[in-house]
This record gives sequence, structure tokens and C-alpha cells, in this order.
Amino acid sequence: MEEMTRKCEHNMNPAGICGRAVEKGGGLVYNKAIRPQESWGGGMERGEETLSENKDQSTKTISVVMVITLLGKVLGLFRDHLMAVHYGTTGMEAKAFYIASRIPRVFFDVVFASAIAACFIPVFSEYLTQKGKKEAFRFGGNFLSVMAMLTAVLTVLGILFAQPLVTLFADGYDQQTAELAASLTRVMFPTVLFTGVAFSFVGILQAMDRFNVPALISTVSNLVIIGYFFFLDKQFGVYGLAGAYLLGWLLQAVIQVPSLRRLDFRYRPDFSFRSEGMRKAFALMGPVMISTWVQPINLTINTKFGSRLYEGAGVSAMEYSTNLYLVIAGVFILSITNVIFPRLSRLTAEHQEGAFRDTLRQTVHGSLFFVLPMAAGLMVLARPMVSFLYGGGEFDEFSVSITSEALVWVSLGMVGYGLQNILSRAYFARQDGRTPLVAGGVSILANIFLCMVLTEPMGVAGLAIASTVSSTLYAVLLLVPMEMRGEGILSGRFGTDFLKMMMSAAGMAAVVWLARNSLASLLPAGKVGELLLLGTCAALGAAVYFLLAGLMRLEEMQLARDLIKRILKRG
Repeated sequence: MEEMTRKCEHNMNPAGICGRAVEKGGGLVYNKAIRPQESWGGGMERGEETLSENKDQSTKTISVVMVITLLGKVLGLFRDHLMAVHYGTTGMEAKAFYIASRIPRVFFDVVFASAIAACFIPVFSEYLTQKGKKEAFRFGGNFLSVMAMLTAVLTVLGILFAQPLVTLFADGYDQQTAELAASLTRVMFPTVLFTGVAFSFVGILQAMDRFNVPALISTVSNLVIIGYFFFLDKQFGVYGLAGAYLLGWLLQAVIQVPSLRRLDFRYRPDFSFRSEGMRKAFALMGPVMISTWVQPINLTINTKFGSRLYEGAGVSAMEYSTNLYLVIAGVFILSITNVIFPRLSRLTAEHQEGAFRDTLRQTVHGSLFFVLPMAAGLMVLARPMVSFLYGGGEFDEFSVSITSEALVWVSLGMVGYGLQNILSRAYFARQDGRTPLVAGGVSILANIFLCMVLTEPMGVAGLAIASTVSSTLYAVLLLVPMEMRGEGILSGRFGTDFLKMMMSAAGMAAVVWLARNSLASLLPAGKVGELLLLGTCAALGAAVYFLLAGLMRLEEMQLARDLIKRILKRG
């Protein structure tokens, strides 16, 4: 009985594997252990009354995170709208700023984000499960100290080598634009240090099942930048904008401090590279870090080729389209993966392989149910959406045209994007970075080849297609080894259900396309008409998709109902 209690510590997942440990009066209180459910939408086994409660809690957590994430993404879209209106895509300042903001992000993704996602949370979860909160927090402080040191060194190097970095990322820029980009890069490179601290805090909070404040951090930074556009842009221009980005990232770290203090986390500097926890983290970090370079490397490749299109405007077009695409996909996918990853790590630490497989399978199936209609709808509504969000001011008709063209083809890769995010975290939770490394290497080579072949004849569409194919290939190469080893993601009714999802999404897309073409001439011109068109089409599309999915008796409809109820409640 004691052993069963120990194994249930901290374990709670969307399938309701077992009760979550709760601190109370200095001890731990545990819910009754329960068997995994067949699917999110399945019925409750007799005698398992806590199953419904756990599933409800999981749905509640995801729905709250989705609402908070949506707020941040909407503000991000408004931020991008202001950027588009003020700077457009073709101006020197726009091209220079986007490169300057992208370079630190890429370096952060390469060095630190991967460390948290793949190394910190699994090791921290292992400490939390096997050694207790005190030792886990000690490791957290050690990890924070070491990573802050590394990101500080990286920041200094980035400032010193800003000019060659700009040349590497955007060799198609003229000398004046490249010099401005290098100067802005020097201003913005400290974001690497700030994000290092911020995401260390995120890792600790997520590993402790605290998801709300981490989901809120983008809202804070976006509000700072939006405020800058309204009140200070005319006085300080693009350099002031770079400073606003710095301040936003600093505040992302600051707002998490109260939540950490409530958990009794107290930072104590510990720069030891040879502690047990750091040795484990570093042992994972090599292959895992390289495997997580896929996205930033592909981003760098696309940026390099984009700088050669339309006098450098291809960079901005891909930036705007990718940001919009990530808003639509990210609200759901990132909400799911941020909640699921710490739980998969704990299930691995407890050697609960059956629960791990059930949780992963259900997550993949549920995610596909939502991502497929998102991708279809975004492809159909790409142009009116780009026009509404970005059109006007410096963002002229040409900018709308190339950005919406990129968005159509980028959206086609949304399924691949969703799967690679979920599956890569499953590998990381098992402390396996080699498989994602190989899959990612093939994906990068495919992206380079396709960019070389497609960019010149197809322009920005060729870049977007290369990105889509690369992302999809990465997902497939992650999925195949899992299936070969018997994970069962594609087992059972998956083929039939996936076909039903595809048919429902296709039916929805056809109806939305007809509605878009019919309403375009009836609604007033301008932003009001575009908003009415988008709102009507989105509502109609959602209704049609859920109607078709219900008629086809997809089990994921129960998950959809639960999430919608929770989101409407929160709204």
C-alpha cells in the first residue's frame, strides 16, 4: 500500500491515471488510484468515481491555460498590427528590426528553451517524485544559476559579433539595412539573458503543475510593446521599440516571482556544474539540444532565402504569416503540450508505461480533432484575415498579397506542427534526444533542398511550402519509430476517425469558402466589413465542423464539449 501511494505522487493526466499529491498540514494526501480511461470522450468505469473528477480537473486546467494563452496571442496580433501599420514590410527599419529581433530568439531557442523543455523538467520531476520538494528546489536554483551564467556569456558574444550574425541570417540585405540590423541586434541581445531567467521560472512552475502565470507572461510583454506604439514611438522610433522588447522580457521574469515565493522557492546561487542534477541535465542536453535546433535552424534558413525576395520583404511576409499561424495553432497546441509534458515526465519517472501510452495517444487524437479544422479555415480565410489584421498604413496591397500567399501554404503544415510538438515532448519525457535528432536532421536537409528548388520560381509560396513539408516530415519521422515499438498511437479506430475528421474539415472548408465569396460583395468595405466577414465565416465554420463531427460520432466531441463549456464559463 505504501508503495502504491508513493507511485501515485504527482501523477494526474488527461486520462485520469491516478490522483495528484496535495500538500496538507506538512504531509501528503492522495486520491484513490484509478485505471486509465480508454479515451477522453469515453465513459467512466463502475466504481471509479474519482475518474470523472480527475478528467474534469484536467479539462479545467487546459481550458484556463487556453483562455490565458488566447489573450496573449490576441494581444500579439494587435502588436503585429501596430508594427505593420507603422513599419510595413518593405521599409529599411522593418527589415532591420525583424532580423534584429529574430537573431536573439533563435539563439535562445537553441541554447536555453531546449534545455528547459528537454532536460530541466524531466530531471526536476524525478527529484520532486523521488527526493521531495526541498531537493528539487535546490536543483532548480543550481540550474537557474548555471543557465543564467551561460546566457550572460552568450549575450556578450552576440553583442560582439552582431555584424557577422546579420550577414549570416540575411545576406540579401543592402549595406545600410545590414548596419541598422546589427546595431538593433546589439540592443536586443540581452533578451537572451532575460528569457533565460523567465523560462527557468516557467520550468519550475510547470513542473509543479502551476500553469496560469507562465501562460500569462506573453500578455505582459505584449502590453508593454503596445503601450510603446501608442505613447512613445514617435519620439524614440525603432530603437525605442527595441528597448520596449527588452523591458517586456524582463517583466516576464518579474511577474513569476510571487508565484515562486508562494511555493516556498527561494533562490540560492549555486554555480556548480558537477552536481548530480546538473550532470543528469548535461547528459541529456547534448543530443536533445541538437534535436531541438530544428525549428530555429529552419527559421534561419527561411530567413536567409526570404531576404533575397522582393528586396528583403520576404522576411517580413514570412514573419507576419508565421506569427498569425502560430496564434491559431499555438493557442491549442501549446496549451496542451505545456500541461502534458510535466505529466509525461512524471509518468516516466514512475515507470507507468501503460499510462504514458494512453495519455500520449489520447493527446494526439484530441489535438488532431482541433488542428485539422483550424488549418482548413485559415487556408480559406487567409487573405481577408491578413487584410483585416495588418492592412493599412505602410502595409500596402503588395504586402497583403505576399503575406496571405505565405499564410495559405504555411497553414497546410499545421498538423505536422502540432504532432511534432507533442511527439518530441514524449521523447524528451523519456529522456531520449537521439530519435528527434535524426528526424530533425532529415527535416533540415529537406528544408534546405526545397528552399533552393522552390524559392526562385515560386517566391514566398515556395518558402512556405518548404517549411510545411519540413515540419510534416519531422512529425512523420517521430511517429514511425513510436509505432514500430508498439506505442499504439495509430491503433484501433484511428484510421477511421482520422478520415472522419478530414471529411468534416473538408465539408467545413467548402461551406466557409462559399460563405466568404457570397458575403464579400454584400458587406461594407473596410475594417468593419472584413470583421463581419471573418466573424460570420468563423462561427459558421465551427458550427458546420462540430455538426459533421457529431453526425459521424467522433469520440473527441465529448472533449470539445467539455473544453467549450469551460472556456465559455471563463469568458
